[in-house]
Amino acid sequence: MQIAIRLFALQREQVGARLRQVELPDGATVGDAWRALVAEFPVLEPATGVVRFARNATYAAADEPLADGDEVAVIPPVAGGSADASISPGYRRIQLSPEPIADTLLATLRREVATSEDGALVLFLGQTRDSPGTPAPGQEASAERLTGQQVQELTYEAFDEMALAVLDALASEIEARFGVRRLAIVHRVGIVPLGEASVVIAAAAPHRDQAFAACRYAIEELKARAPIWKAERFADGSVWLGAPARTGPPDPPDPPATKEHR
Repeated sequence: MQIAIRLFALQREQVGARLRQVELPDGATVGDAWRALVAEFPVLEPATGVVRFARNATYAAADEPLADGDEVAVIPPVAGGSADASISPGYRRIQLSPEPIADTLLATLRREVATSEDGALVLFLGQTRDSPGTPAPGQEASAERLTGQQVQELTYEAFDEMALAVLDALASEIEARFGVRRLAIVHRVGIVPLGEASVVIAAAAPHRDQAFAACRYAIEELKARAPIWKAERFADGSVWLGAPARTGPPDPPDPPATKEHR
């Protein structure tokens, strides 16, 4: 059977292509597709154990069987969006954007996310700093070579359709866990210069505890699970950042103690 393997970030650079076709026997698994790719490109072998996989844009285990025509995406360590925003009941804006996160967008979110029933609107901005982060597995030597240099800009890359699906799932989890139904997540892709925002999250709720919890959950889970990758660009090279992706939500929190609304 013919299987398409989709590559991103560091593995895309190492192979020199975004898409590879492999032929596998009937009954082959997602892991077999990865092993076939590693056999063709041994430079990928150090990533075994830290990459995750998606089958047809849904996270999949290595032992999941494949069918002819399937697409396997190799998910490098994630660093935690051009696609259209999606709006659903309540207010839900999930977007990947190649355009800067401008003050006009922040004003729009402030106006649209919160209603007269909401007593809190929490707005989080993540922005580019000049100090380096933690290199992805396999990027340690590159990071060491660039020690002492300042970051000049970031480059973000995303598996668009899967990233949007993961972010939408996070919004649903936030509604279920915290009762927050008015949420926006807008993430940049492409080059983000120093000092510019790479992500904005806005959460509105009747009470501040809900809004703060929703915003924190969104950014922490985005960085842990969304297939969005970040490379730091220096004067003399670049380094991909991140840790192995988590493929599902964390355990549910303990039920909160009964208390008055704050």
